[in-house]
Amino acid sequence: MSLTAIWERVAVDIVRWAPKGLYTAAAGWGSRRRLPRLLRAPTYRAFGRLVGARLDEAELPLAEYPTLGELFTRRLRAGTRPVEADESAITAPCDGVVAMGGTADGGSMIQAKSMLYSLDQLVTDEERASRLLGGSYATIYLSPRDYHRVHSPTTARLLGYDYIPGSFFPVNPLFSRSVDRLMTRNERVVFHLQAESGAVSVVMVGALGVSNLEVAHDGTETRCLRRSGARRRIRFERPVAIQRGDELGMFHLGSTTIVIFEPGSVDLTGIRPGNEVRFGQPIGRVRKHADCVSPAGIVS
Repeated sequence: MSLTAIWERVAVDIVRWAPKGLYTAAAGWGSRRRLPRLLRAPTYRAFGRLVGARLDEAELPLAEYPTLGELFTRRLRAGTRPVEADESAITAPCDGVVAMGGTADGGSMIQAKSMLYSLDQLVTDEERASRLLGGSYATIYLSPRDYHRVHSPTTARLLGYDYIPGSFFPVNPLFSRSVDRLMTRNERVVFHLQAESGAVSVVMVGALGVSNLEVAHDGTETRCLRRSGARRRIRFERPVAIQRGDELGMFHLGSTTIVIFEPGSVDLTGIRPGNEVRFGQPIGRVRKHADCVSPAGIVS
């Protein structure tokens, strides 16, 4: 076994047995502490240089972000990321690097080389999983340098979402290829959308660190839901109409977004592992003659 392989094994084992929940809670507490106004801009610029973040895209002057957590969840300056206007476009839901893409054949999805996980365990909704079986998917890894909000890749109706409590393993490439079924073990929020071309699910997967996910449409934060330790299923009485590029939620630290489409509905031509994507850019197209238009909603 090489020295690199030994180091990776040791690193994974340390995190596997470490008190990840305690560390995550401490990191979250620290991210919500206010910085003195005079220290904000120089501190944030130093952070930006360290991780390569494009802070010039931030909506507000740096001194207007009282905490590091608010800097992480910053909005973009108007016009910074125009969303592809073509109605047939499927756009990147977030910034990041493509970790994996493909089709959920037999209900299996690729986490990393020789590592699989199941679609039904990811979305935890049997009916939704059956409709997405065999569909195209893309997995996008966000790092601390990235814009941390997640948006709809297509015009649709938001039917609701599920909160699934779980662990807080890191989701970077090292852990993705080392921890079995990582994407179905970590805490996550699953958004259920209905587009004209078919069902779409967008999954926000939490990770080690702050691991707080926030839902845009009702302001729910997972750190509050986590206290009960129970799953939560939300179905809106009236589905929310959303346009391509509308916000779904935000990460309070880098993590992973997975988007899955009903089979036969889209072609994801812009998804290649290792490619960097930015929110709003086209990553595929709706099929012109998609024959998979689905019923209006799902039953909770």
